[in-house]
Amino acid sequence: MQRIAIARALAVKPAVVFADEPTGALDQATGREVMGILMAAARDNGSAVVVVTHDPTLLRSAAVP
Repeated sequence: MQRIAIARALAVKPAVVFADEPTGALDQATGREVMGILMAAARDNGSAVVVVTHDPTLLRSAAVP
């Protein structure tokens, strides 16, 4: 379901993608995969990604310029 939501959100090439707990209902491996897809697609589209999460693992992996 998350992969479809990512595709729909990025199909219009938005400047900013807002993701509220994108990995909240996923196991760690699938969560990493989903975040990888989201970040790669956003990078390819030149989009910024704003993520809301309570997951400390996801928080540590966030790239802040």
